[in-house]
Amino acid sequence: MATKDGSESGSPLDEVMEDIRRELVQRAAAADRDANRDIYDALENE
Repeated sequence: MATKDGSESGSPLDEVMEDIRRELVQRAAAADRDANRDIYDALENE
């Protein structure tokens, strides 16, 4: 797995933490979309 500076990360813990971060961001984005569905729909139909 590449880190921000482009080097390989050898730590399995770093890989797991990155997966967890990615999942949390996706869940937060989905919750935001659900909570603000009417706004997203209005913008899409504009």
